[in-house]
Amino acid sequence: MQVLIFEDEKTLRFKPLTDLKPVYDLVTGCRSLKSRFLAEAMGKVALSWHLRKQIAPWFLESNPGSVVNTITDDDLMLVNGRLVCDERVMQIISSRDVRPGEALVQNGSLLFCRLKADDCPMGREGLPNVVDGMTLAGSLSCVEVSGFMLLENLWDPVAFHPKMMKLDANAIASGRIEGLVHPSAVLVNPEAISIGRGAVVMAGAILDASEGFVHIGDGAVVEPQAVLMQNVMIAAGARVKIGAKIYSNVYIGSASKAGGEIEDSIIEPFANKQHDGFLGHSYISSWCNIGAGTDTSDLKNNYSSVNLLVDGVQMQTGLQFLGLLMGEHSKCSIGTTFNTGTVVGISANIFGSGMPSKYVPSFSWGNGESGYEPYMIEKALETARRVMERRRIAMSAAYEEMFRRAAYDAS
Repeated sequence: MQVLIFEDEKTLRFKPLTDLKPVYDLVTGCRSLKSRFLAEAMGKVALSWHLRKQIAPWFLESNPGSVVNTITDDDLMLVNGRLVCDERVMQIISSRDVRPGEALVQNGSLLFCRLKADDCPMGREGLPNVVDGMTLAGSLSCVEVSGFMLLENLWDPVAFHPKMMKLDANAIASGRIEGLVHPSAVLVNPEAISIGRGAVVMAGAILDASEGFVHIGDGAVVEPQAVLMQNVMIAAGARVKIGAKIYSNVYIGSASKAGGEIEDSIIEPFANKQHDGFLGHSYISSWCNIGAGTDTSDLKNNYSSVNLLVDGVQMQTGLQFLGLLMGEHSKCSIGTTFNTGTVVGISANIFGSGMPSKYVPSFSWGNGESGYEPYMIEKALETARRVMERRRIAMSAAYEEMFRRAAYDAS
C-alpha cells in the first residue's frame, strides 16, 4: 500500500506562509508537520508526498530520494498533510484499518481515504495542484471522526504552539549535557535541560528549566547573559545573542539568530531576529530579517480577540494574543512597529516611518502609507541570493523558478 501525504484545497488558507513550502513544512511546537509524519512512520511505513507543482522540484531537491507527486501502487491511502501526526494517526495508517473505498472525515476535511489508483478521480498520471478532499470523499463511503489535530487556519501554528511544545517535551532527551558550559553560566533544574554536542553556553547565561524545558541543539551557541526559560527549543547551529530574553514556548530553527525579547513564537531556519525589540505570538519564516528595535504588538488595547486582514478579507481568529505572521525572504528596517495580527507576504521590504498596514502584500516595497511599490523580481532575486549566500546556501535553479512563479502569482 502506498501512503501519500497530500495537500488539499484548504492549503491555500495558509498563504503566504506556504507560498514557498508545502503545508506540512509548517512548524508548530518543536517540529514541522512533515518531521512528525516521518518520526511516527520510522520503521513502520514508507511515505510519499503530494504538493503543488510549482514547489515540487525544489521539494524533491531538498528531500532526495522521496516519492513526489507519483502514484506507485494500485492500493493507495491518502493522508491529509495538515494533520498533526501522532500515535493515533500512525495507527490508522500502519494498521490499514481504513477499508478500500472508505474515507474518514472531520468537520468538512478529508483526513484519510483508501482507494485503488485507477479509481482515484485525480487520475494515476495527473495529480492536481491541490486535492479537493471533500469532492473525493463524496465518491467514497464516509465515516465522520473527531479528535484529530488539524491545521485549519493561517494562525493555527501559533495557536497550537504552546500545547505542542509541552507535548514535544516528552521526546527530548533532557538531562543530557554534552556541550561546553561556562562555569559562570546558571542551569536551573538541569534534569530538564539538554545541551547537544558542540554547543556552547557562554558566561553568565541562564538556562532556567524550573517551569518547562530548555534544549540547546548540536553546535548552537548561547551568548553571555542570555536568559532562556519556560519551554525553549534552540535547534542545531542556531545562535542566541548576548542579553537575549527568550521565554514561554519559543522555537528557534537551525542556523537562525535570536536576540532581544521573544515570547511564544516560532522562527524557522535561516532567519535573523538578533537585535533588541519584542517579538510575541508570531511566526517568522526562513530567510526573513527583523531590523534592530523592531516591536510587534500581540495584544489589543481592549483585550478583545485579534482579527487578520488577508487580501482584503477580514478573519476572526478568536485569539487574544497574536502578533506577526511573516512569509519567506521578507525584511523590515530598524525601529519598525507591527500592529497586532499583521500578515506580511513573501519578499516584502518594509521601511519608513509609521506603522505598516496590517496586510503587506508579497513582493512589495515601503510601509503602505501611500500604497506599496512593487518589488521588482530581478532585484528581489538578487537580494535573496545574497542573503542565502551569506549562510553558504546557493540558490538552485529549482528554487529560483519557484521564487519567480511566486512573484508572478503575486503580480
